[in-house]
Amino acid sequence: MSVEQEILALREQLNHHNYRYYVLDDPEVPDAEYDRLYQQLKSLESEHPSLVTSDSPTQRVGGAPLDAFTQVRHEMPMLSLDNAFNDDDMQAFNRRVIDRLDAADMQSIQYACEPKLDGIAISLLYEKGVLVRGATRGDGVSGEDITLNVRTIPTIPLKLTGIGYPERLEVRGEIYMPRKGFDALNERARADGSKPFVNPRNAAAGSLRQLDPRLTAQRPLEMCSYSIGIVEGGEMPSKHADVLRQLKEWGFKLNALLDVVEGVEGCLEYYQRIMQLRANLPYEIDGVVFKVNSLEQQRQLGFISRAPRWAIAHKFPAQEEITLVRDVEFQVGRTGAITPVARLEPVFVGGVTVSNATLHNMDEIARLDLRAGDSVVIRRAGDVIPQVVKVVTERRPESAVAVEIPTSCPVCGSEVERVQIVKRTKSGEQTSEGAAYRCVGRLACQAQVQQAIIHYASRKALEIDGLGEKIIEQLVELKLIASPADLYRLKPEQLRGLEGFAEISAQKLCDSVSERRQVALARFIYGLGIPDVGEETARVLANKLGSLARIRVVLPEILTWLPDIGREVASEISHFFADEHNAAVLDDLLAQDIQFTDESDLSADLTASISFAELIDRMGISGVAKVGAQRLSTYFKSLESLLSADLETLDQVPKLSAKAINGVLDCLDDREWVERIRAIEAQLLDFGMHWSCESQAVDSASLPLEGKTYVLTGTLEKMARSKAKSALQYLGAKVSGSVSKKTDCVVAGPGAGSKLAKANDLGVPVLDEDQFIDMLQQYSVDPETL
Repeated sequence: MSVEQEILALREQLNHHNYRYYVLDDPEVPDAEYDRLYQQLKSLESEHPSLVTSDSPTQRVGGAPLDAFTQVRHEMPMLSLDNAFNDDDMQAFNRRVIDRLDAADMQSIQYACEPKLDGIAISLLYEKGVLVRGATRGDGVSGEDITLNVRTIPTIPLKLTGIGYPERLEVRGEIYMPRKGFDALNERARADGSKPFVNPRNAAAGSLRQLDPRLTAQRPLEMCSYSIGIVEGGEMPSKHADVLRQLKEWGFKLNALLDVVEGVEGCLEYYQRIMQLRANLPYEIDGVVFKVNSLEQQRQLGFISRAPRWAIAHKFPAQEEITLVRDVEFQVGRTGAITPVARLEPVFVGGVTVSNATLHNMDEIARLDLRAGDSVVIRRAGDVIPQVVKVVTERRPESAVAVEIPTSCPVCGSEVERVQIVKRTKSGEQTSEGAAYRCVGRLACQAQVQQAIIHYASRKALEIDGLGEKIIEQLVELKLIASPADLYRLKPEQLRGLEGFAEISAQKLCDSVSERRQVALARFIYGLGIPDVGEETARVLANKLGSLARIRVVLPEILTWLPDIGREVASEISHFFADEHNAAVLDDLLAQDIQFTDESDLSADLTASISFAELIDRMGISGVAKVGAQRLSTYFKSLESLLSADLETLDQVPKLSAKAINGVLDCLDDREWVERIRAIEAQLLDFGMHWSCESQAVDSASLPLEGKTYVLTGTLEKMARSKAKSALQYLGAKVSGSVSKKTDCVVAGPGAGSKLAKANDLGVPVLDEDQFIDMLQQYSVDPETL
């Protein structure tokens, strides 16, 4: 086979696979195989540039950015459609068709029908099966030449498939952006700090009008064909729906909901069917298009003004309207999130009367520049919650009031904190997603209480047997419980007669609650539902600080010394315990005789490895890094000595830079900073720290598996996997989900597969369940108490 023949064969294969993927939605090969063929073709064309043609799959994106679009005159005008807004309009349209065709029987009129995509109308011209031009509808007489841009859209064939297509063929259709792609595009825009698009139609229009086709190629655009224009040198079917099905054979995507019905009643039934499907479609539509199916009847009916007599668009209720923002109020969600809500002058939009619209967050209010009293555009697509799309600033009255976040929770009065939303990418990088506001009164806020109790009783927290979400919802609704502490006050007689409860089941639940008065400290901390505190962080707090009393008062600066606790999490923990409402519920919980099976009065091992130099390094002194901190600690020996220093004393510190000296002096002039540092030292000393322990090793006698990594695999028959994990963590081990050279031991139950095989290959020690239980007994650990 010659190189030219190989290139032609590869193009044919790729075009075939494109057709299967984009038109039939039935790919024959995986993406990796397609990519292999594509790269093979690209490589051959690179080696033989004289064989490259414009219809090659590798040539979709090409050409230098344009300075401007040129105008194209349509050889056959692209007319608009008349609209119908109700059943009466459709009945009138049908009568006009029948009268003009002189059809005695109304059922004799056959209509092709399909959803009206909310996108951009486009004209594609093919000569000898090759795409030569793409143009927008424009004013119907002329549009803009966007050939380079339409070539980048995968659902537009560069070369027609099959046989029998005309010498010249104009295909018309709608270019649109699917909802999923639109959401992803806007998500990237917000992450980049760019302005998001208002709706998918605007996004599609903006994408098609990019002067650089490489930008268009990055947008998730699709095209559905809905008609033809000029046809030269070939024959077409005599029915509109058959024409569209023929286009599908030549490589064009059609709407899967295309149908043919009899008479106006069939049209109305189809309209109602699409109306029901509308909210769940992967693309936006704004109505249904009905066309007389017979092309001969279309010819007889002709045109009026700038619209055909044989077609009509039955529009859905408007999805965008203008109304007035009466006020902006704040709602508290089940997780404590404070969300602004616009109270609107009621307006009919999307088929319903709307009086409220979500504003998402304060960043969205700032982006919109919205104020109470503004006129706004409201959008409601299907059953989606109404949104404020834009502010009509031209109508803003002088009395419009700026929106400010409340300083205290509108439900419980707790402090409202600002939190940064951080999203972790697949590569592990963190990107900011803006800021949110949250009520810190997790345990006491009645807007959050149901979720707080559900979390407290969950399997990974207190694990209260028999207390599921539906039962908690019922108890909260009946006002039998209003905080986690109320669970311990429940009496069997309160439960009897409730849904799902009889005498025995009521007593059983109360017993289950009572049994959980003794619990591991880490489980209790996790059960409190502190934002960003998961199982591992709860375990670190319990193991490193040793008691709930310390955890409640520990300063956020000291928390950052603990493993994997950064400033944001430390702030969340500190805010939670400082809130007086949470403190009241926590005291109430402890009054129910809650006891911790692993609480210790011994000095926490947090402080044993902290040096004076580390304390100085963490003071945030400008110009003082680790080396400067070491020099200061060596010279001053104590914190009080450093806090009493002056310029003359600091000048005597060997090799201390002028920048570091100025940084220290600036901090010493800040009395609030000085007192905060003294408070940190006092708490460290109270927790057992002493500066002589510069290199003292951590006493791991109480944590025999400290630093060890275990892996659980297979089915454990004598205990739950969660219990086994808790026991290992209680002994100081890290529990991993995968086996590697760093794994110290694998616990394997029946059914263990690849992890056990890998452990054997690497020579990692393996324990069966009985051996594992023996090990726990040696350390006097009962998993059921954890």
